[in-house]
Amino acid sequence: MKILLATPSSNISYSKLRRGIYPIWPPMTLHQLEAVTPKKHDIELICEDNKKIHFYKDYDVVGVSYYTATANRAYEIADQFRENGTKVVLGGYHASALPSEAKQHADAVVIGEAEETWPQLLNDIENNRFKKFYSSEEPVDINNIPNPTLTKTPSLFNVGSIQATRGCPFECEFCAISNIKFGKLYRKKSVDKVINEIENIPYKYFVFYDGSITVDLDYAKDLFKRIKGLDKKFTAFGHANMVKDEEFLKLASEAGCIAWDIGFESIYQTTLDKLKKKANIVKEYGQVAKKLHEYGMSVVGSFIFGFDDHTTDVFDETFEALKRWDIDSVGATILTPLPGTKLYDRMKKENRLLTNDWSKYDMCHVVFEPKKMTSEELYCGTRRFIKEYFSSKNLFYRLINNSKNLGLISSIGINYYLLNSRTLFKSIYGL
Repeated sequence: MKILLATPSSNISYSKLRRGIYPIWPPMTLHQLEAVTPKKHDIELICEDNKKIHFYKDYDVVGVSYYTATANRAYEIADQFRENGTKVVLGGYHASALPSEAKQHADAVVIGEAEETWPQLLNDIENNRFKKFYSSEEPVDINNIPNPTLTKTPSLFNVGSIQATRGCPFECEFCAISNIKFGKLYRKKSVDKVINEIENIPYKYFVFYDGSITVDLDYAKDLFKRIKGLDKKFTAFGHANMVKDEEFLKLASEAGCIAWDIGFESIYQTTLDKLKKKANIVKEYGQVAKKLHEYGMSVVGSFIFGFDDHTTDVFDETFEALKRWDIDSVGATILTPLPGTKLYDRMKKENRLLTNDWSKYDMCHVVFEPKKMTSEELYCGTRRFIKEYFSSKNLFYRLINNSKNLGLISSIGINYYLLNSRTLFKSIYGL
């Protein structure tokens, strides 16, 4: 069969800018699905952020993987292909959270992990026993998953992607990862398999797509010891308390880690305590950045605005704190109750959801009624924070300081990310 696997874009202006971001966060989902597709099929991959979908092409099956913010576009793609008589399969985080909604636009819906159900689905099509819903009864053994394919996506630089572990046991209220089926089950690939995947990446740089590679530090240490001799550079997501383990930091640095993305979430300890994020101690945030710098690694801090105890003071206070902590770059988003999460269920129960326009669920719009400020104050405060943080003055300060903390050569990656983030955020907020 001739198969198209696609991921939709959220909007055109955002998509054009993704060409510059892809080298930092390369796509992985489609490559993993391509790897488990039987070789007898003719398969094409399209990330709509980089390449147009041609609806006139003759496909037997179209599979679309999407998340909440791209759901509207996913349904447009699905509807158009179905009008042409093409079978359409929908999957991804949003489809898994709202399968009945997805089914209105598809012939079949894949719920949860697709590595085992996708090949089964294709076989069912060939044998005329196509079902409406496909869902794994058991968690996928990630050690049996073949390596993702290396089909190239248009980008300025080529960067690989790796997933060594899957799932997150911490169940944060707002997180989509731990709230999907089997999402809170933390699974690890064998170190040998991960090393094999890394060795097969023909690029110098790669990204760990794990929710956090630091959940099991002993596992991460064993892995980093093996990566050390591969002459690679990588970035990863981790928890703040990893800096308390000097051996781990040393091994990470020697293995080639150049940056950590850490979910600091908030500058208020009361917020973190309610989230049960025990790894986050606000008074230690500055030490986290300092420790990572000592080992030649940079830090991207992720913060969320709009928690129930946030007032309009949070924006200025966060900006001032970031200057003290010397964090190299920041990702600031608006709290978003994604379908399928405990946060969404709570907001719905409290009648605080403002819209079901999924395109607004992009973490840059306010889709719920905050408790201690208005929705307009939350949006405008976040926009003002972005404008100030990525101002020419502060950007120049960060570029210089990053170079001082990490060295001119070592800071190139984080400064490139910082500049890309500025372009992206300024476009999103119309700055």
